[in-house]
Amino acid sequence: MATTEPTLTKVGTHALIDVRGASHLDDPARIEAILRRAAEAAGATILQAHFHHFGPAMGVTGVLMLAESHISIHTWPETHFAALDIFMCGAARIDLAIAVIEGAFEGAQVKVRRMAR
Repeated sequence: MATTEPTLTKVGTHALIDVRGASHLDDPARIEAILRRAAEAAGATILQAHFHHFGPAMGVTGVLMLAESHISIHTWPETHFAALDIFMCGAARIDLAIAVIEGAFEGAQVKVRRMAR
Protein backbone atom coordinates (compact mmCIF):
# COMPACT_ATOMS: atom_id res chain seq x y z
CA MET A 1 0.00 0.00 0.00
CA ALA A 2 1.44 3.37 -0.99
CA THR A 3 1.79 6.08 1.59
CA THR A 4 1.72 9.77 0.96
CA GLU A 5 3.58 12.42 2.84
CA PRO A 6 1.53 15.14 4.47
CA THR A 7 1.53 18.51 2.75
CA LEU A 8 4.30 20.59 4.25
CA THR A 9 3.68 24.15 5.29
CA LYS A 10 6.52 26.66 5.47
CA VAL A 11 7.10 27.56 9.11
CA GLY A 12 10.06 29.86 8.65
CA THR A 13 13.23 30.78 6.81
CA HIS A 14 16.72 29.55 7.60
CA ALA A 15 19.76 31.52 6.47
CA LEU A 16 23.40 30.51 6.57
CA ILE A 17 25.74 33.48 6.26
CA ASP A 18 29.49 33.38 5.59
CA VAL A 19 31.44 36.60 6.17
CA ARG A 20 34.96 36.75 4.71
CA GLY A 21 37.41 39.61 5.14
CA ALA A 22 35.83 40.98 8.32
CA SER A 23 37.60 42.77 11.15
CA HIS A 24 36.87 43.11 14.90
CA LEU A 25 35.82 39.46 15.10
CA ASP A 26 37.51 39.15 18.52
CA ASP A 27 35.20 41.71 20.20
CA PRO A 28 32.29 39.97 21.95
CA ALA A 29 30.49 43.21 22.86
CA ARG A 30 30.55 44.38 19.23
CA ILE A 31 29.42 40.97 17.94
CA GLU A 32 26.54 40.85 20.45
CA ALA A 33 25.47 44.40 19.54
CA ILE A 34 25.35 43.49 15.83
CA LEU A 35 23.21 40.42 16.46
CA ARG A 36 20.88 42.36 18.77
CA ARG A 37 20.43 45.08 16.12
CA ALA A 38 19.69 42.37 13.55
CA ALA A 39 17.05 40.76 15.77
CA GLU A 40 15.45 44.11 16.59
CA ALA A 41 15.38 45.16 12.91
CA ALA A 42 13.62 41.89 12.08
CA GLY A 43 10.98 42.52 14.73
CA ALA A 44 12.08 39.46 16.69
CA THR A 45 11.80 39.05 20.46
CA ILE A 46 15.09 38.33 22.24
CA LEU A 47 14.61 35.82 25.05
CA GLN A 48 18.23 35.24 26.07
CA ALA A 49 21.75 35.92 24.90
CA HIS A 50 24.98 34.08 25.60
CA PHE A 51 28.38 34.95 24.15
CA HIS A 52 31.78 33.47 24.89
CA HIS A 53 35.15 34.98 24.05
CA PHE A 54 37.97 32.46 23.71
CA GLY A 55 40.64 34.96 24.79
CA PRO A 56 42.78 37.83 23.50
CA ALA A 57 42.90 37.91 19.68
CA MET A 58 40.72 34.78 19.60
CA GLY A 59 37.20 34.18 18.37
CA VAL A 60 33.72 34.60 19.75
CA THR A 61 30.82 32.19 19.76
CA GLY A 62 27.35 33.30 20.66
CA VAL A 63 23.65 32.88 20.32
CA LEU A 64 20.52 34.96 20.68
CA MET A 65 17.55 32.79 21.57
CA LEU A 66 14.48 34.35 20.01
CA ALA A 67 10.78 33.73 20.45
CA GLU A 68 10.98 33.30 16.67
CA SER A 69 13.96 30.85 16.95
CA HIS A 70 17.64 31.99 16.94
CA ILE A 71 20.65 33.86 15.59
CA SER A 72 24.08 32.32 16.20
CA ILE A 73 27.66 33.18 15.25
CA HIS A 74 31.15 31.74 15.46
CA THR A 75 34.17 33.85 14.49
CA TRP A 76 37.75 33.15 13.49
CA PRO A 77 39.58 36.51 13.68
CA GLU A 78 42.86 34.91 12.59
CA THR A 79 41.31 34.15 9.18
CA HIS A 80 38.87 37.12 9.14
CA PHE A 81 35.92 34.71 8.86
CA ALA A 82 32.56 34.48 10.64
CA ALA A 83 29.77 31.95 10.21
CA LEU A 84 26.22 32.90 11.16
CA ASP A 85 23.03 30.89 11.35
CA ILE A 86 19.62 32.57 11.49
CA PHE A 87 16.26 30.86 11.69
CA MET A 88 13.12 32.94 12.01
CA CYS A 89 9.45 32.13 11.91
CA GLY A 90 6.25 34.06 12.48
CA ALA A 91 6.15 37.71 11.52
CA ALA A 92 9.91 38.23 11.96
CA ARG A 93 11.58 39.66 8.82
CA ILE A 94 14.78 37.70 8.24
CA ASP A 95 15.62 39.92 5.26
CA LEU A 96 15.92 42.92 7.60
CA ALA A 97 18.18 40.97 9.98
CA ILE A 98 20.41 39.98 7.05
CA ALA A 99 20.62 43.60 5.88
CA VAL A 100 21.88 44.69 9.32
CA ILE A 101 24.54 41.96 9.29
CA GLU A 102 25.67 42.87 5.78
CA GLY A 103 25.95 46.54 6.80
CA ALA A 104 27.82 45.74 10.01
CA PHE A 105 30.54 43.91 8.09
CA GLU A 106 30.95 46.60 5.44
CA GLY A 107 33.83 45.85 3.11
CA ALA A 108 33.66 42.12 3.80
CA GLN A 109 32.38 39.53 1.36
CA VAL A 110 29.02 38.27 2.65
CA LYS A 111 27.45 35.13 1.18
CA VAL A 112 23.87 34.31 2.17
CA ARG A 113 22.12 31.01 1.54
CA ARG A 114 18.41 30.79 2.42
CA MET A 115 15.96 27.97 2.59
CA ALA A 116 12.33 27.61 3.50
CA ARG A 117 11.74 25.27 6.43
